Amino acid sequence: MLHRVVGVLVAFALLAACDSTTPQNALGSRKISVSDRVAAPAMRGDYMDASGSFDLAQRKGDVVVINFWASYCAPCRTEAPELEKVYAATRADGVAFVGINVHDQRDPAKAFLADVKPSYGSIFDPSAALALDFAVPPNSIPATLVIDRKGRIAAVLRSQIDQKLLEPIVRDLVAEQA
Repeated sequence: MLHRVVGVLVAFALLAACDSTTPQNALGSRKISVSDRVAAPAMRGDYMDASGSFDLAQRKGDVVVINFWASYCAPCRTEAPELEKVYAATRADGVAFVGINVHDQRDPAKAFLADVKPSYGSIFDPSAALALDFAVPPNSIPATLVIDRKGRIAAVLRSQIDQKLLEPIVRDLVAEQA
């Protein structure tokens, strides 16, 4: 019985985090000053479509946008085209994008990707181990992190984002000296 109650509480927490009515800056969206940035943890994983793998350590020198999502998260679906717009607008400037699917099942995650068709890869992380390495709690998706050219966490956006919020952050980081 206790196990069932805990499961229900976790489900409510996840649904509350995936509330599309949450204001964009209410959950801690912020760019981090250069002096306060810390190194991103090691992150590596195979893409869900078997097209290869992603290794954050190999992306030093690039700005990297990491988006944590789940198929059951309505704001994740809403922000997917916005992420794609920023990726299309900045990839020629040395910006890499990767999605991380957390606390999900493979078939719904694949269906989500088939529907939103991002042109960048996503890693399947059902245990959310990668998210926890970045201190992204499971109940705070969608979440987007931006890593600077030196491999440091430069922005944390813990809510649904759009192009007008994310692109200026990415462009500022592209303009920074490595």
